[in-house]
Amino acid sequence: MAEAEALGIDHLLVAQRWWGTGEEIEGSTYDCLAMTAYYAAITRRINLITAVHPGFFLPGPIAKWGATIDRVSGGRWSINVTSGWHEEEFAMYGAELVPHDERYARSAEFIQVLRAAWTGEPVSFAGRYYTVRGLRLEPRPLAPLTIFQGGQSPAALQMAASHSDWMFLNGGPIEKIGAIIAEARAFAAAAGRTLRFALYAIPLCRESDAEAEDAIGALTARIDRERVARRRARVGGAHGMWKESGDPLTMLDSNEGFASRLIGSPRTVFERMMAFHEAGVDMFHLSLGDQLFVREVLPRIQAHG
Repeated sequence: MAEAEALGIDHLLVAQRWWGTGEEIEGSTYDCLAMTAYYAAITRRINLITAVHPGFFLPGPIAKWGATIDRVSGGRWSINVTSGWHEEEFAMYGAELVPHDERYARSAEFIQVLRAAWTGEPVSFAGRYYTVRGLRLEPRPLAPLTIFQGGQSPAALQMAASHSDWMFLNGGPIEKIGAIIAEARAFAAAAGRTLRFALYAIPLCRESDAEAEDAIGALTARIDRERVARRRARVGGAHGMWKESGDPLTMLDSNEGFASRLIGSPRTVFERMMAFHEAGVDMFHLSLGDQLFVREVLPRIQAHG
């Protein structure tokens, strides 16, 4: 975390992945709430985004917890409301698994309660999924509430347009990402709102484009098709993401980070990131294991603003 702050990283996403194999999908993580509190204690600048699955939590207690984290961190907390696609995880922890589109309806109510609680006024809410009576947060949060979400289905886009501030997008080529952004913006405009977008990407940076292509080719040559099939089966609870495209880069990781093709020399990777920015990407959700990228590209991106 000290290195992330020293690098000038703006945000840290704290995942709620309470169970995962580490093969077909990402591995199990520590608890999202505990880790956010830990990161708040050991950092001074980075903004913390906690992934929270409605269905696993009630909005009232999360509002209280979030307001506390926001105060003790100096106003550095946001939430990623994740409606949930890992259906096996719901059963494992006794959370109610409702049909796909209903998960977004439930998440919308969750957000409504959070936003109302953030006003500082007593909140009473009676919805289909959640009820609170006279909810009031004391001490109050410091910063305005920022809502992130994922998903690319029509239900996800509708929720984003009506309730969220940011959308996390799986990796993909510029044409695909630009089309998703255009569609989401149209939904938001119809609701009189605006959205911002964060794109997932895993950089693979080498001194030359040829070296980078050789490196990614070596990775795709080792793709385990049986594992890819198991991954497709495990993410079957999602609609809109992980659609079969035939691109082997989508098969290398569980959130299609290589499919954003930040692959090449520092100049090539920088130019591609700028092209994504022109297509509407406001922030990159990055894996920072590539040291050449960190050393040569990241400072240029930050200088560009």
